[in-house]
Amino acid sequence: MIIVESYAVAVVMCVITMMCWGSWANTQKLASKEWRFQLFYWDYAIGVLLLSLLLAFTMGSTGGGGRGFLADLEQADAKWLGSAFLGGVIFNLSNILLVAAIDISGLAVAFPVGVGLALVLGVITTYLATQEGNAPMLALGVAGIMVAIILDALAYRRLASSGQKAPVKGIVISVAAGLLMGFFYKYVAQAMGRIDPLTKVIEPGKLSPYTAVVLFSVGLLLSNFIWNSIMMVKPLTGAPVPFGDYFTKGNARLHVVGILGGMIWNIGMSFSIIASTKAGAALSYGLGQGATMIGALWGVFIWQEFKGAPPGTNKLLAAMFFFYALGLVILVASKL
Repeated sequence: MIIVESYAVAVVMCVITMMCWGSWANTQKLASKEWRFQLFYWDYAIGVLLLSLLLAFTMGSTGGGGRGFLADLEQADAKWLGSAFLGGVIFNLSNILLVAAIDISGLAVAFPVGVGLALVLGVITTYLATQEGNAPMLALGVAGIMVAIILDALAYRRLASSGQKAPVKGIVISVAAGLLMGFFYKYVAQAMGRIDPLTKVIEPGKLSPYTAVVLFSVGLLLSNFIWNSIMMVKPLTGAPVPFGDYFTKGNARLHVVGILGGMIWNIGMSFSIIASTKAGAALSYGLGQGATMIGALWGVFIWQEFKGAPPGTNKLLAAMFFFYALGLVILVASKL
């Protein structure tokens, strides 16, 4: 398998993760104009699995280090296969809630609140699970992100007070999504074996990054039959969504958009996991979750989600971007 040996390359991969995790939801915004997000989400889940298999049989099965995907899968302990799978199940529930929050409140609110909270919890739980990284600097970076979340919530409150469409339910769902999302990454990270820097041999019984992402993706897709089915029968807003609509109301373009969204997201996930072998899991996750800033940029400047907000709101948004950027810079510096 291909192993990342340069910290600079690992950081670049984390930046790509940030871009992918912050941009995939644009595919939902595009698709939701024509059908409900629950239907989009089936294609998203398929796209996540397809991308993981593509990488497993290419990057995960070539190169001189570690074990090939199939050999790694064969030797893995059930405990660690289950851990990566569980990470996918937990993430899927949190992500469906995030998608619902985006549908209600938009990218500029759901991402900073939901994904920002997930970043804070994810860095903390992943550090506790792996003990990798500079704890004081990680804590300082997390503090900057927390300030940004509070500023975004204040901006959202101003939007609501102006009479714009800004239901409080969107923030509540975003918080629930963030609380869950902050715990999934550690299950995937702890399932991966350490790679010997000299021999490039992976710890036996555990998983390579590529195998871990495949098991994670399988957990995501299979759990979709539970979580998304519930969301279709008992949606948080609107009428129930008939299962038959997936086949009768969808067209090739809508299905491709959904699958593309899942593949874009999983490029980010895969690069984050692969980079974590060099950058450390806590930093890799924390930097990747800088996607909050990317998602907010899309929401504010492209989708115009704060258009018509009261004077002074733009200052809060500018401060939010500043503290997010500051927090991310500190997270990167924590590994130097």
